[in-house]
Amino acid sequence: MLRTFIGNLGHLFVIISFITALFSAIFYANAQKDAKTESYIPNMWKLAGRYTFFIHFISIIGVIVCLFSIITNHYFEYHYAWGHSSLSLPVYYQISCFWEGQEGSFLLWIFWNAILFLCIALKKNLVWESPLMMFFGFIQSFLVSMILGVVVFDVKIGSSPFILLRDALDIPIFQINPDFIPSDGRGLNPLLQNYWMVIHPPTLFLGFASTVVPFVYALAGLYKKKYTEWVKPAIFWSIFSTLILGVGILMGAYWAYETLNFGGYWNWDPVENAVYIPWLVLVASLHALILFRTHKKALLLAFILVIATFLLILYSTFLTRSGILGDSSVHSFTDLGLSGQLLLYLLFFTLISAVLLGKEWKYIPADKEEKQKYSGDFWMFLGVTVLCFMAFQVFIPTSIPVYNALLESFGIPSKIAPPVNPIQFYTQFQIILTPIMVLLAGTTQFFWYKKNYASKNNILIPPLVLTLLLSSLFIIIARITDASYIFVLIACIYSFVVHIWIILSFAKKTNTINAGAVSHIGIACILLGILCSSGYSQMVSLNNTGRIWSKDFPDEINTNNILLFQHQPTAINGYSLIYKGMRKEVKNLPFLVNVYDLEPTDDALLWTTKRTLQKNNQIFYKKMDTVTIQNPHLTYFEIEYIPENLDTFTLYPQVYMDEAKETIIYSPDIQSNWNKDIYSHVRTFPDPKAEAKWSDMEEIEVRMKENFFVNDFVARVETIETIPHPELSNEDIAVKFHIAISGNNQTFVAEPMFLIKDKLIGRIPYEVKDIAAKITILNIYPEKNSFSIGINTAQKEWIILEVVEKPFINIMWLGVFILITGLIISLKKNK
Repeated sequence: MLRTFIGNLGHLFVIISFITALFSAIFYANAQKDAKTESYIPNMWKLAGRYTFFIHFISIIGVIVCLFSIITNHYFEYHYAWGHSSLSLPVYYQISCFWEGQEGSFLLWIFWNAILFLCIALKKNLVWESPLMMFFGFIQSFLVSMILGVVVFDVKIGSSPFILLRDALDIPIFQINPDFIPSDGRGLNPLLQNYWMVIHPPTLFLGFASTVVPFVYALAGLYKKKYTEWVKPAIFWSIFSTLILGVGILMGAYWAYETLNFGGYWNWDPVENAVYIPWLVLVASLHALILFRTHKKALLLAFILVIATFLLILYSTFLTRSGILGDSSVHSFTDLGLSGQLLLYLLFFTLISAVLLGKEWKYIPADKEEKQKYSGDFWMFLGVTVLCFMAFQVFIPTSIPVYNALLESFGIPSKIAPPVNPIQFYTQFQIILTPIMVLLAGTTQFFWYKKNYASKNNILIPPLVLTLLLSSLFIIIARITDASYIFVLIACIYSFVVHIWIILSFAKKTNTINAGAVSHIGIACILLGILCSSGYSQMVSLNNTGRIWSKDFPDEINTNNILLFQHQPTAINGYSLIYKGMRKEVKNLPFLVNVYDLEPTDDALLWTTKRTLQKNNQIFYKKMDTVTIQNPHLTYFEIEYIPENLDTFTLYPQVYMDEAKETIIYSPDIQSNWNKDIYSHVRTFPDPKAEAKWSDMEEIEVRMKENFFVNDFVARVETIETIPHPELSNEDIAVKFHIAISGNNQTFVAEPMFLIKDKLIGRIPYEVKDIAAKITILNIYPEKNSFSIGINTAQKEWIILEVVEKPFINIMWLGVFILITGLIISLKKNK
């Protein structure tokens, strides 16, 4: 009864939140009509709008609480809980389940919108409250309609997160048993089982939500004919949005670097592009706003770019959630039938913006004088233009699936293909445009803070000379020959020279820090880090053996990857690598466990130990204890790296395997040093369940404590013990041998058995999977105090590994920190 009630209550909260958002907008619209003067006494319409909005906010909280209750209590009769959660997920990943689906991510966006505009409503700004909240109410109504989940005149409006599984899936089990509840859910996408996915989506959606604030300020400025007054509050929110959305994008980049196996932090995937485009235009709009606030220029441009930023956010939402990118992106959502609503949402606000802007166009103050070449305004305008062009260059090819769909809707066949190699295609343009933007940013700042320089013709000579000297030095030392790389390097050094000079001069005069200069240094660092880590990354694992690993493998694997056999050192380009085997993560254990020291049970999470699990003489579990596996589908590969003249380190690249879902996902592991990252990931490995192909038995005779060899490892019989057996009589005997097998600083134990029953000999061999050997006691010779041992060997376990060195990638992450610092300083100054 309670389980059903929670879902019904959640759906009721959704309906209430939709109605209250809509009515709040209507009430505030009427407040606008009645507000003949800016009175300190709010009229009844405005009060009604406030109270309705507060009810809307409480309803949104109610929706979130209900959905979290369904997920955390594992109510798998609900489609959302079953589709995104499972019993084995820890609490922090259950949080990620909330926004994995479209409905949950829309709800996250709605929540952040409500929080931001709660701040505006509580502030009770007499001039701006009504128009801002009016536009916001309509925006929020459209967003809430995405999770409404109702059918009106056979038209579905939104997709509810509270729909029951039996209503979502048409499968036979519900015809047999309508009350059927699955025992477990499908679980969270393994790629999202990462700590970055707990914080990256909320940050990104806060960035999405924050772009609406400058947008509604711009619309309110047009609506109230206050063409200049909106700029000051809009700047603060534009800086906030630039900061949060930028941080969200960079979090996603680091998640990709740490989790995905394409070997980098940016792949020019259409979904990545769909976020990158509006962020570039957002940065351009911020600079246009600053340009108007400082020098009363480019107001019309500021209006256009602020509006364009929000519309591009809506467009990116359409791209990623309509299913239109399904064939060109691995990150896009599947279509839930919301594409029509998303398109209507985009078109509605595009039309509203166009009507308001077109109506007030001629009244917007224009620039009174031309921009001079020695003016910072001129160079900033060029920088804004370059930012927009960068966005446009990515926008056009990213939208190719939209063009195809649009043409086909008119019956015109279209097969325009996206770029075959997106990394090369986009990079060849961005690697030129980005340093141009960096050069323009430095020149703008220099002219602004050197505007009283005596001889303007020579104003740039000192920084240019210093830039060329430093650049020449780096080019010679690093032996840079690529023209585009040289251009990037010069742009970055020029930015450092100019902005460091500005920071020092500004601090000397004002005892404050120039936030813009700090942010621009951060951008230059990011660009330089990208140049070093991507342009000069080195494939360490090149196959120089002269043979291919397998004809079935792609050429890339055969040429760029190394074959490692278990416990066999392999030298590659300054390193000696030892693959030590597969590992599992056991709950409450501070180390990973050899997979061959564990035995699975009927319960996927519960395994038994085959030997004592201990570390540093501390025993955690004894043999035959039951342990809980953190994730039964996740396997780690332990690889020891022994660099020349450096400390040894160990990496654990991993693979997620789910046979039921036919899913296999490889993820890398990274060793971070001050000057480079060692990026490693497994490309392929043999099927662990495949039966070994044993060699013919080799028979040897040994004595106690006498060394012999087993598949290149040193072994010896340590002890022999007689063991009781319920099926043996007093005249029978069962003997267990304890054989220690050592090599590569590891010791393995084999325990073959030799039985005599009714004067018949029985032999129970012991397989040591770590070294691919099987040992059998063939005979015992008491008179010679020796034993006859049979040894079968098989091919050792192996992996194909890719290892890449990414030099000075920390410069890029340092740049991210500097950029964020500069934006935070700017945010404080513009409160």
